[in-house]
Amino acid sequence: MKLYGLKNCDSCRKALKALPEAQLVDVRGEGVPAEVLEQALEQFGDRLINTRSTTWRGLDEVQRAQPAKELLAAHPALMKRPLIVDGAAMWLGWDKDVQAALA
Repeated sequence: MKLYGLKNCDSCRKALKALPEAQLVDVRGEGVPAEVLEQALEQFGDRLINTRSTTWRGLDEVQRAQPAKELLAAHPALMKRPLIVDGAAMWLGWDKDVQAALA
């Protein structure tokens, strides 16, 4: 199981604590593999972009209008976190539904 996120993200730390078998992949340093990103975009669409982040607020309208794939390639921290991948299954975020599904 891989958890794509940021090592200093509170949600990612909570998910890692609850999922000790998960391996954290820091998206700032390592990025998200293209095939994982494609699958996540297909499954979650625009929900993959965290529009409440400081990175998003720092973008101008032209940058915000770019396709999600290009935005995430240029600004990996824009991804909603964590993205949890276990084989072919994916979960986005660390809300009660995701926690229940992985418990």
